[in-house]
Amino acid sequence: MTTPPREPGEGLARHNARVAHDLACLGYPPPAWVRPREHPSGTAVKDVVVVGAGMSGLAATFALMKAGITNIATLDRATAGREGPWLTYARMETLRTPKEMTGPCLGIPSLTFRAYYEARFGAAAWSSLGKCPRPLWMEYLTWYREVLGLAVENATRLVRIVPEGEVLRLEVERRGQHETRYARKVVLATGRDGLGGFRVPVAIASLPKDCWATTHDAIDFGVLRGKRIAVIGAGATATDNAAMALEAGAASVHMLVRQATMPRTHKFLPFAAQGFVHGFVQAPDAWRWRSILTPTKAGVPPPRDSLLRCTRHENFHLLFGHGLNGARVGEDGVVLSTPKGSLAVDFVIAATGFLVNLNRTPELALFAGEIARWGDRYAPPAGEEHKENAQFPYLGQAFEFTERRAGQATFLRNIHCFSNAASQSLGFISSDVPGLSEGAMRLASGIAAHFFVDDVAHHYGEIEHFARAELQGDEWRAP
Repeated sequence: MTTPPREPGEGLARHNARVAHDLACLGYPPPAWVRPREHPSGTAVKDVVVVGAGMSGLAATFALMKAGITNIATLDRATAGREGPWLTYARMETLRTPKEMTGPCLGIPSLTFRAYYEARFGAAAWSSLGKCPRPLWMEYLTWYREVLGLAVENATRLVRIVPEGEVLRLEVERRGQHETRYARKVVLATGRDGLGGFRVPVAIASLPKDCWATTHDAIDFGVLRGKRIAVIGAGATATDNAAMALEAGAASVHMLVRQATMPRTHKFLPFAAQGFVHGFVQAPDAWRWRSILTPTKAGVPPPRDSLLRCTRHENFHLLFGHGLNGARVGEDGVVLSTPKGSLAVDFVIAATGFLVNLNRTPELALFAGEIARWGDRYAPPAGEEHKENAQFPYLGQAFEFTERRAGQATFLRNIHCFSNAASQSLGFISSDVPGLSEGAMRLASGIAAHFFVDDVAHHYGEIEHFARAELQGDEWRAP
């Protein structure tokens, strides 16, 4: 794994002072302006609760604060410093994103990864850096949270959202204790697996659990030393886990690839362009559908470095055209059936991606059926159907859920989906590094607009009753 050189930069203490000055120049934090609410029980109501304090949740929290929405709470089920995938199930050596991408900086140069890196290691070290080492990205996010003073309640899990009049009742589990919270809006920044979980082939799920795992699991790769491993899938995560098994001393690793050959072009990359970032949400449904469908059907290749990490091992085998037909436990281990024959292994790693399935999301259990999906709003022409993409939520322009049946669940406008599940509606501006700042600002701007319109009579009253005089009456002589 790449280790950054320990070349002295300006130091984080001085850089933190630079960040503070930049924020002061921007007038941050601005005055709070949202009219407070109180539940009939007398309990204070949060304006927004952000669920998830990974990269997306932190960016959303900062964007809300920047918009003057300060009565907020940010929750994460992980312990501090373990939010997101970076130190858990992410197993790549470096980020795949080019180091120049600005990430969650929200337009503030001193908050970019580059500024942070140069402060720690110097400009020369930045010039020689290829891509960001994965653990260092987590260090950067931890610094981002600390330098901005973003409060996070760790070890806190949202159990269920219950609509209750004009607010949302949140059933929360905090350090083993059940609590009730109230909020006007909820932002679900729960990551790639937050709205459906992981896709596991039925054949694999039927096996005894001690002989398979998903890439999301805490795999003890040391135990796989000397064993025959099969990895189901051919994407980035598949190659990362295959490499981990090889480096741990697996006897062999076979990667089962459904396609006849490895895709070579990453057709999702154009989504990082500013046109897609700002304009995709405004495009007609037909073009949004096709823009996601075409790369999905083409398949996404693993990063070159990740595949080379595997192929340098002679005991790594790519098996093309080996879609999984079945699996059973036999005398020689787990026997996997494919169109090209059977393969006996000792352990299987399912790298088959994430699902978007609102019906499998416990937090939404009471009303998942009321949320509009793309399949409810758009009927693709023959040849462009895609069952899984049709399950993505059909979101409004501020990432809010919309109703499947008009007027039946108006509270859905107060629940915002700020995760990968938003990609079909808004592009990749809520879960990927390149467009994250723009996505967070769109989210915060939309929420601010909702709050303002909801209380427009109150805000008009502020104009009507505003009486602070600019002139004192002695600036001119009476005629």
